Amino acid sequence: MQHIFEKARKIRVVAFDVDGVLTDGSLYLTDGGEEIKAFNSLDGHGIKMIKATGVKVALITGRQSRCVELKARDWGITLLYQGAKKKLPAFEALLREVDLDASACAYAGDDLIDLPVLLRCGLSICVPAAPALVKKHAHYVTRAEGGRGAAREICELIMQAQDTLDAHLATYLE
Repeated sequence: MQHIFEKARKIRVVAFDVDGVLTDGSLYLTDGGEEIKAFNSLDGHGIKMIKATGVKVALITGRQSRCVELKARDWGITLLYQGAKKKLPAFEALLREVDLDASACAYAGDDLIDLPVLLRCGLSICVPAAPALVKKHAHYVTRAEGGRGAAREICELIMQAQDTLDAHLATYLE
């Protein structure tokens, strides 16, 4: 775990895939064709916590969805890349936008489409439901499932490595 903390100390931006990481991967469609996704409030609060420490948060998703745009706005995320059928070009655009090297970026994914970014970023993370090949190339596999606290676990792991978690948690006890 020490090598994970060493990588996490360098992180200045964490990017999340949406379907399968911030959600459980289920896609609900209404009769009218509208897509609905369920997000976990624990994950959302983790994202707000890590943002409060100065770490930037980005979303990179292969799908295009109005509800993702709304959720990003709700969480205060402006680094949103939707419709990224190939994730690496979106990740490279993110690096240019935040003017950082890939080693300062964490990425959390859950499927084969995420591998090019997982192989390039400084801290690669996947969820337990990810295929074996993805797990093989991830530095860290979360205990929590996607859409069930995985993002919160990731945020707290990075905050713990950067010695910001305890101070942030203490604010809830005041």
